[in-house]
Amino acid sequence: MRPSLGVGWLLALLSAGLQILSFPSLDLYFLSWICLTPLFVVLIDRRYAPTIFRCVLLAYFCGVLWYAGTCFWIFHVMHVYGNFPRSVAAGLLVLFCLYLALYHALFGLLLGIVTRWRALANARALIVAPALWVAVELARAHITSFPWDLLGYAQINNVPLTRIATVTGVYGISFAIALVNSVLALAFLLPRERRMGVALVGILGAIALESGVLVSYPAAPSDHIAELLQQNLPIMEQSWAPAYYDLTMAQLVQLSTTASGAAQKSAPPPLIVWPESPAPFFTSDPRFDHWMAALAQDSHSYLIIGSLGVNPGARPDKSLIFNSAQLIAPTGGFVSRYDKIHLVPFGEFVPFRNMFSFAESLTHDIGELSRGNQRNVFRVQEHGIGTFICYESIFPDEVLRFARNGAELFINISDDAWYGEYGAPEQHFNMVRMRAIENGRWVLRATNNGITASISPLGQAVAELPRNVRTVLQAPYSFESGTTFYTRHGDWFAHLCAIISILALFICVLSGTVKPA
Repeated sequence: MRPSLGVGWLLALLSAGLQILSFPSLDLYFLSWICLTPLFVVLIDRRYAPTIFRCVLLAYFCGVLWYAGTCFWIFHVMHVYGNFPRSVAAGLLVLFCLYLALYHALFGLLLGIVTRWRALANARALIVAPALWVAVELARAHITSFPWDLLGYAQINNVPLTRIATVTGVYGISFAIALVNSVLALAFLLPRERRMGVALVGILGAIALESGVLVSYPAAPSDHIAELLQQNLPIMEQSWAPAYYDLTMAQLVQLSTTASGAAQKSAPPPLIVWPESPAPFFTSDPRFDHWMAALAQDSHSYLIIGSLGVNPGARPDKSLIFNSAQLIAPTGGFVSRYDKIHLVPFGEFVPFRNMFSFAESLTHDIGELSRGNQRNVFRVQEHGIGTFICYESIFPDEVLRFARNGAELFINISDDAWYGEYGAPEQHFNMVRMRAIENGRWVLRATNNGITASISPLGQAVAELPRNVRTVLQAPYSFESGTTFYTRHGDWFAHLCAIISILALFICVLSGTVKPA
């Protein structure tokens, strides 16, 4: 292998490392401005990638490392909760990385093709690189339904920059980051006499945009208080015997009742939120109904409770079970239920069951869940509340539908204990914060073991609980009736980038001006 080709692999490795460092739990978000630069350089410079095939390989290698370093928590889930041996869990993580890294490979293929179009050969191909990157992120969200840690989330703490998301969604921020990386990559590809000037433009642009993290969050006025319960229940409880069930419910209800007592003085009925829970809180269980009705009546509160919704069938084994959020009125009456629509593959259902029967151990506690079919909005004191559950929070185009349906407040209930202690809880939390920004809504986030927080429409965690403790958060919030451009028009920008990418490829291929690979 020629030395220059070996350097190409090192640059791909460097890009993967910088992408990993740009996200939690290391929080080196400023590295996002340079994380794609080595990858762009290696894909465009013929010394490192003389063929399109090598572009694909280098990008794929970068993607495998990126997913391994960012989604390493998959190993924890498979080993601890799937009961797989360490070697098998590690193998499943590798397969996961090999699969999802195909999107990096796709980006390498697209940029490789455009690079070899004579009209955009070499450095000029960087003009379309940001659009290609966003188009691939959009594909990741819709084809495999795993838009985890899109590039734009790396700037979640940048108040001025995140204003872009109210128009374009998170994809606009991804585009801005990729654009700065393109300018820096251009500096490496130009002749030496022009290199310094372009590099200076890129560096100054990165500094100017990153300086937004120094801007403090403005005051977030709120006129309501909700109570968010953090249950801190074990994920894999061996036995929920009746005595243990009643003891646990008594403790949780007492904690909620005590905390809400002071809040309701000279105030309308407060709102109490229980998270998505690992406990067997079936809506068909009379014990569960009794405890929830008693809590609502004693606290004079509206309740939104994470539960397992049951639609009875002709036989008990034919009943449909949903991951649900239940609305209960202060009178103790059950008002409405939202059933989770976007389920977690291999966690709440097993796709292609005949091929992946080994993964059924991940769903053995409750069996395979059913999908909801309607994003209904709860009505509380003439206000609309949209409740999305756990995994649904990573899909921007799905969450915005609650706002379109009249939700003036978002509630996210989740159980992030599955992920373990590192990386994923913070990553997931940042994605929820972006949903608040995109739609201009407060988000009340109640989780089993953290991160439980009240999030302002600017994405600020106004109040937050420490993880792994059983306690209650008095969470400020307000109802917001206005809608953002993004709420009204959705992922128009990402689709525009996809159209630009398709047109570029169409012209490249049909014009016959693509240079040989």
